[in-house]
Amino acid sequence: MTIGTKIAWDDTVLPFQLDHSDVRGRVVRLDGTLDSVLKQHEYPAAVEALVAEATLLTALIGQMIKLRWKLSLQIRGNGPVSLIATDYYGPTEDGDPARLRAYASFDPDADLTGVDPFSLIGEGFFAILIDQGEGMVPYQGITPIAGTSLSDCAETYFAQSEQLPTRFQLSFGQSTLPGEGAQWRAGGMMLQMMPKASPYATDEGGSGEDGLLSHSDLVDGDEGENWNRVNLLLDTVEELELIGPQVAPTDLLIRLFHEEQPRVFDTQPIRFGCTCSEDRVRQSLSIYGADDIAEMTTDEGVLTADCQFCGAHYVLDPKTLGVEANGG
Repeated sequence: MTIGTKIAWDDTVLPFQLDHSDVRGRVVRLDGTLDSVLKQHEYPAAVEALVAEATLLTALIGQMIKLRWKLSLQIRGNGPVSLIATDYYGPTEDGDPARLRAYASFDPDADLTGVDPFSLIGEGFFAILIDQGEGMVPYQGITPIAGTSLSDCAETYFAQSEQLPTRFQLSFGQSTLPGEGAQWRAGGMMLQMMPKASPYATDEGGSGEDGLLSHSDLVDGDEGENWNRVNLLLDTVEELELIGPQVAPTDLLIRLFHEEQPRVFDTQPIRFGCTCSEDRVRQSLSIYGADDIAEMTTDEGVLTADCQFCGAHYVLDPKTLGVEANGG
C-alpha cells in the first residue's frame, strides 16, 4: 500500500454489503481521530483501552444515522470506571466529515494496574441514544452490561433491543512506524443481518448471559447458514489487517468475503469534534436561580465550567447567568 492510499483510509468508515449472504457491515479505521480523543485526558492504560473500544463501536454504529442526527453511546457501571460516554454527530451535508468525541469518568484513587479493563465497569447498563433534532423525541435503548467486553455488550444490545444479529471485531493500540512517533491506530469491522419483515420473538429467553438474546438466537435455516459462514470468515481476520496501514479495507473485504459478493458504498470521513461553546454553557445554566448560581460562584467572583470531552475552560460572570439574567 502506498502512503497516499494509507492516508485515504485513515479516519474513515466504509459501508459494505455481502449480497450473497444478505449481510451488511462497515469497516472503520481511526488514527488521528482516536489520538485526538485520548489526548484530551491523561487516562490510565486500562481506561484508555475502554475509551478506545467505545470510540470504535460508536464510529461503526453511528455511520447508520442520517445527516445532522446525533448518536450517543453510554456505559454506566458501579465499578471504578463509572461512565464512558461517546457522541457521533452525523455530517451537516453530504460529503462532510462526521464528528466524534468521547470521555470516561473513573475513580482516580482506585488501583487500575494489571486488571482486565472490562472488569472495571462492574454491573450496570449499555445504552444507545439517537437525537433526531429539535422537535423530535430522542430514541433510547438500554441493555445490561453483559459478556467480557464492550463489543459483547453492543452485540447483546442489537440482539435484545433491535433483534438484529450483529458481530464486531476490533483492534487498537499504540504503534510506531519508521520515522514516526508512537500514535494510536485502531480498526474494526461490524457485520449485521439485514432487517427482517417479521422480527424474532420468544418467551423462553436467549442463550446469552442471564437469558439475554445473542446473535445466534435470531437466525435459523438458510439465514442461519449464511450468518454462521460469514462469522467464521470474520473470525479469521488478523489484528494488523484491521488496524492497517498496509491492508486497505477494500482489499480486506475481498480477502475475507470474496465468495460472498462484497459491494462497497461511499466512505464516511470522521474527525474529532466537540460542540461545546460558551453559549451552550450559558443555556445549561439558565435554569438555575440566583441562590444556585451563588453557590457555584468561586471565591474570585466568577463561575467556571470545563468541557469533559475536549477540556475547554470557560470563565463566566455570575451576574449574566441563571433565570433572572435570562428574564425568568
